[in-house]
Amino acid sequence: MGALQSTLIYLIILQACKLSVCWEEEWKSATATYVKDTEGSLITEGACGYGDLHKVDYGKYSTGLSTFLFNRGSTCGACYEIRCVDHILWCLQGSPSVVVTATDFCAPNYGLAADYGGWCNFPKEHFEMSEAAFAEIFKRKADIVPVQYRRVKCQRSGGLKFTMSGSYHFYQVLITNVGLDGEVVAVKVKGVITGWIPMARNWGQNWHCNVNLQRQPLSFEVTISSGKNSHILQCSPCKLAIWTDI
Repeated sequence: MGALQSTLIYLIILQACKLSVCWEEEWKSATATYVKDTEGSLITEGACGYGDLHKVDYGKYSTGLSTFLFNRGSTCGACYEIRCVDHILWCLQGSPSVVVTATDFCAPNYGLAADYGGWCNFPKEHFEMSEAAFAEIFKRKADIVPVQYRRVKCQRSGGLKFTMSGSYHFYQVLITNVGLDGEVVAVKVKGVITGWIPMARNWGQNWHCNVNLQRQPLSFEVTISSGKNSHILQCSPCKLAIWTDI
């Protein structure tokens, strides 16, 4: 793998829907605001480490999460359905809903009241939505608005994507385009001259280990939050691999 230059790996996942992972939560109450697209940070940066969301197929329907919902980055990649409720002034007709992907962190501001600028303070449940997603259910002139939300399955196509980087003593992989639960909770990597090595969450959905994995085929084991895990078959130079259910 040379010096492990950032290489985008496209993986095909078998996404048969099983009863154990085909779930939708009950509606819960929260609040929402939006970030103007001209500010750019929610689309091109973000605390989950995805970078430009258009390049990782998360597109314009994204959201930052308050401290409580973000849960130190473990919720990155999760999908939420959000709908406008109880506000005839700001809700679009019919109280429509929109599905967004968690891609960023809405930082708290404990110097402000929870209902006036401190809406991401713990333990508030708040969504700082992209402007495009917000405009699907609210009038753009709305400020902070009450919403209902629930976790839903992530509908992805094209297979899992890994972006790798690092050096001979540090190996990092960013995992994106995860279907079903959307959030990865554990990753292991195995080389032909190593056993299975647990990877640690570096930040967001970036996982790393301090092991030299250069110049050898690799296998991965990825676990999502429902407990379902899959093997990625051995690949070298890891340009294409197939997911198989365990």
